[in-house]
Amino acid sequence: MTLKLLIDECLVPDLTKLAWEAGHEATCVRDRGWLGLKDHELIEHVVAGDYTFVTHNSKDFRGPAGTGEGGLHRKQAIHAGLICLNSTRPMSISRQQRLFKLALAELANLDDLVNKAMEVFEDDEGGHH
Repeated sequence: MTLKLLIDECLVPDLTKLAWEAGHEATCVRDRGWLGLKDHELIEHVVAGDYTFVTHNSKDFRGPAGTGEGGLHRKQAIHAGLICLNSTRPMSISRQQRLFKLALAELANLDDLVNKAMEVFEDDEGGHH
């Protein structure tokens, strides 16, 4: 499966290189000229461009964890998928890269992400799931 990934402005644009190396198309919010857009404006570009969105801003796009309430992505009738990188620690560049590599490895095992969300979590001890 090859995806068309859009990296959110809360993550480093260099993640696009990792995506390309893994065989996906990739761009970032900065390179599209969408820096500073409100989330509800950005989601319109994500859906219209058929992007699988990669973010650390999980709560706004997926919805609050465990509540069943929908975030901006969940409220879309159809979308190309959502990838959330989560950590209880500050999201350093190396942490972002490590979590994104884990997501990319998992993507290789999936058929698609249409109307789905993938979350990669790092806990307080640095373990992931």
